[in-house]
Amino acid sequence: FASVNIDLIYGLPYQTVVGFQRTLDQVITLRPDRVAVYSFAFVPWIKGHMRHLPPESLPGPELKLELLALAIDRFTAAGYVAIGMDHFALPHDELARAAEAGTLRRNFMGYTVQSARDMVAVGISAIGDVQGAFVQNVKKLPAYGQAIAAGKFPVEKGYALTADDTLRRHVITELMCNSRLDLGAIATKFGRPFADLFAVELAELQAPGGPVADGMVELTPGWIRLTPLGRRFVRNVAMIFDRHLREDAPGEKPVFSRTV
Repeated sequence: FASVNIDLIYGLPYQTVVGFQRTLDQVITLRPDRVAVYSFAFVPWIKGHMRHLPPESLPGPELKLELLALAIDRFTAAGYVAIGMDHFALPHDELARAAEAGTLRRNFMGYTVQSARDMVAVGISAIGDVQGAFVQNVKKLPAYGQAIAAGKFPVEKGYALTADDTLRRHVITELMCNSRLDLGAIATKFGRPFADLFAVELAELQAPGGPVADGMVELTPGWIRLTPLGRRFVRNVAMIFDRHLREDAPGEKPVFSRTV
């Protein structure tokens, strides 16, 4: 194996600072090449069994922030490089080298050093990215097996990307992977000035209480750059450029977990 990764989750039911710190100490002692630190996705509207979790068992936003800050402090003090929004890697690891070179990419599985035109997903619930469309497999093993046995693709649903989706994916990927956005390069690649393509989003970035005012984003005529604080909360910045989130009807059930 070229590298070893460990996944951690913060915000779990009954999780405490003391317990999480003990876990971090154990992981740092093992010294894996890279670590992913994910926020617990509490989505009872999708995963019915989560409705059985007592609400009081879940850490609140303040405690979750404390757990995240603890992970950031401990791993960076141990020599790990913060990668994107939820990964850490030792300087010799290929993720850290790609981040330094500005060639880091991201897919459904997380950060990667590989950039492929297509990604074929295998297994239940897996999501592929093929020929400009997202394709998700069925989520139940019996249905998956039946489809395979019948010589059919075990696909449950799909979504064909529009030109606007492709543009926004590029913008969000650059922010999540490289913490900056070359506005001139966007204009050259997509044929229109960035300010024309994203007038609403630029206004939201600069609004009172927005990412610029909160110290998460530096905005110049040619660049959008994330500050160290913005890199920690890049998901919140990237959400501004997600048209589908913007167009969700008020009152609809949530789809995603909270960012913190």
